[in-house]
Amino acid sequence: MKTYMAKPETVERKWYVVNADGMVLGRLASRVAAILRGKNKPTFTPNVDTGDYVIIINCSKVMLTGKKLEQKMYRHHTGYIGGLKEMSAKFVMANKPEFAVIQAIKGMLPKNAIGRKMFTKLNVYAGATHNQQAQQPIELKF
Repeated sequence: MKTYMAKPETVERKWYVVNADGMVLGRLASRVAAILRGKNKPTFTPNVDTGDYVIIINCSKVMLTGKKLEQKMYRHHTGYIGGLKEMSAKFVMANKPEFAVIQAIKGMLPKNAIGRKMFTKLNVYAGATHNQQAQQPIELKF
């Protein structure tokens, strides 16, 4: 029996919309990352982007468990001396909740060219509306 290997030109992509209201950030991110990779399909091939498009709405209502809201820090370095910038999870969730969801999902994708291509299929919105109605996304429940 031969192993099936997907080809980029034959991959069929669907659009999914996920309502993040009341969901835990890490669990949401791991499930969405699996869909972006295509691991939910029987045609999954590691070296081909077989994933689907995902729209996440209501990400401002996502939850963090434990003391993460007070203790978790988002850090990046500007490249200059003393250029370490920090933001607490409380600040991020209050001001730009899309950033927290994007960072969580981005960290679960491969760190290579295919991972960057998979990441472009993600659309995140803080509110309940989105701009992809023309693609007729299917609502996905976890």
